[in-house]
Amino acid sequence: MFDLKTHLRTLVEAHAPSGHEGPIVDILREDWANLVDEFDQDGLGSLIGIKRATKPIDPSRRIMLAAHMDEIGLMVKGVVDGFITVHRISGVDNRVMVAQPVIVHGERPLPGIVASKPPHLLDANERKTYPGFNDLLIDVGLPADEVARLVKPGDLITPDTKMVDLMGRKVAAKAFDDRACIAIMTYCLNELQGMHHTWDVYAAATVQEETGLRGAEVSAYKIKPDIAIALDVGFAEQPGVGQDDSASMSAGPAVGIGPNFHEALREKLLETAKTYEIKTQDDPISGRSGTDAWAIQVSNEGVPTLLLSLPIRNMHSPVETLDLTDIERTGRLLAHFIAGLDADFLAAIDWDDLKAAEAEA
Repeated sequence: MFDLKTHLRTLVEAHAPSGHEGPIVDILREDWANLVDEFDQDGLGSLIGIKRATKPIDPSRRIMLAAHMDEIGLMVKGVVDGFITVHRISGVDNRVMVAQPVIVHGERPLPGIVASKPPHLLDANERKTYPGFNDLLIDVGLPADEVARLVKPGDLITPDTKMVDLMGRKVAAKAFDDRACIAIMTYCLNELQGMHHTWDVYAAATVQEETGLRGAEVSAYKIKPDIAIALDVGFAEQPGVGQDDSASMSAGPAVGIGPNFHEALREKLLETAKTYEIKTQDDPISGRSGTDAWAIQVSNEGVPTLLLSLPIRNMHSPVETLDLTDIERTGRLLAHFIAGLDADFLAAIDWDDLKAAEAEA
């Protein structure tokens, strides 16, 4: 029986920043083995699980689901007197890094902490600012010569935090962005085991989203989907995050509205949500979404694309927080949506056909 929390914990406690997603590929090859018919992998490293239609149609149709498996992290810049200086990989927030436990992936994994200057010794200006990345130092507790031997520039550094159970069905961890959405795809694939569907499903765990949407661009080119749904996290309501910029936690996925998304595809998904009484929210995005949806939409000759966002708190921190119910609802919605696709669906959302229908009306 599929255990969502165990699967999610395994994903987020693995260490795999952008460009080094191999550990997540290994996990998914095992956890998806009985959920898909075959695996494929593109030249950049994204893993694609393919579940063939149970009632094939001619010509066959493909829906692409996409969620990125990379996480933000740090990289060794150098070693000074036994302390490690750092670069950041993509969106690490320097404000929350001080005093955090980390793993330095040198000749062997080295547990360490981000050192902090005692508050007693801070001058007036230092008390008003957060340390920048040039000021962060990592202490692994070894003599200087041993650190120099075991650690070299370019080695990876990742937060070393475990998934924490909060009250209700809330959990907190690193890398929910975007491995929580990988878990949504897993949940969807599990739900589809008891359903019939006429479209082939391509579940793409993409690489290097945090450094420029590279994985989704390559995967979409390889898959050549007829339609696509990207899955990513969005801002949940919390202190400091305005209502206009956030969605409610525990209220289902936020469904994208805007030029990055196909309106007729959105309407079909909302119709499915209403039929199966699954909560959704609106997510107006007036321009670039900054997600895999942005790269997929303009791949090949253009792909009708939609974005579902999972509300989380504390984004890009080691304690990102979500509600497991939102994962389940989104996975179930995707499964019912896929099961409801038929041979005529593409014609039903074709822009030319829609314009002709509007003209006749």
